Amino acid sequence: MNIRLSVIADEQIWDQYVSTHPDATPYHRFAWVQSIEQAYHHKNISFIALEGDSVVGVLPCISMKKPFAKTVFCSLPYCDLGFCLANNETIQKALTTKALEHLKCLKGTAFEYRDTSTEATKEAELEGKKVRMLLSLPENSEALMSGFKSKLRSQIRKSEKNGLTHQLASNQKSIDDFYRIFSVNMRKLGSPVHSKKWFETLFINYGDNIVLSVVYTENTPVGAGIVLTNGNKACIPWASTVSEYNKLAPNMMLYWSLLQRVSDTGITEFDFGRSTYNEGTYKFKRQWGAVPTPLKWSNLSSDIRNHNEAAGTSKTRALVENIWSRLPLKVTTIIGPKIRRHISL
Repeated sequence: MNIRLSVIADEQIWDQYVSTHPDATPYHRFAWVQSIEQAYHHKNISFIALEGDSVVGVLPCISMKKPFAKTVFCSLPYCDLGFCLANNETIQKALTTKALEHLKCLKGTAFEYRDTSTEATKEAELEGKKVRMLLSLPENSEALMSGFKSKLRSQIRKSEKNGLTHQLASNQKSIDDFYRIFSVNMRKLGSPVHSKKWFETLFINYGDNIVLSVVYTENTPVGAGIVLTNGNKACIPWASTVSEYNKLAPNMMLYWSLLQRVSDTGITEFDFGRSTYNEGTYKFKRQWGAVPTPLKWSNLSSDIRNHNEAAGTSKTRALVENIWSRLPLKVTTIIGPKIRRHISL
């Protein structure tokens, strides 16, 4: 077996392996690490394992280095998951060992590793924990709609009765509409926004494996969301609505338009993304029938404490978020991406 750093020329064989691996997510596609390198200039240090010409394992990974700080590996930044995929545990162990050796050579400090738990967990044990919300999809959108509770169906119909429409497109206008909504919401949350270039790069690299839906009232965009796909799985990393129009239920049309699209194209699992168990976003996702699966984030460099645990809320963070939410939108969209590129969450 040969384990080496991946290169651009590996994209095809990498994605062929990822598209058929049962545990792969859309974030495992080569497009994710490639987009990070192109948009944010973090180095792609993903590893690939081969036996002859056959791929037997991949470990997507990004080297992140803040100014005046030591290197941190992350598998993967800007998303919930990015763990190693392999034919067996021996190959998986060999890949992570190789990556840790590389980290040591660079005198790095940590290896953030984002996995998901495969162990059966009682919901009573999930209180206060981060979970991903997964929905199994039937053979088509008609069957999906008929399986919803009547209250949910009426909420979807309400958005239609309120005159909302949606458009599935990946042109520049749709990306601009999405980014306008997204950047406003990030400012309200007190969080630095991703650059528009990040999203534009994703659309170039993901090609047919990315879908954008924008919801309109007349010609005004009031909601937008992006879905990534791989094989029979889909995930929604970003979704936003304009709060002033929430009474029209744009979030219901937004999610339904995307669920309708993926369920009619052979997708059988929809990942609503990360939530804190039993909190607001969790309850919104649960109403669609999604069930929680615990996230298992760790630091593979065992002599360093878990970054996720160390990054908890504080009075300083709350103060910064409050100040950020009051800044002009133009300022946050200029400065935000320069900060956001160094935040792996």
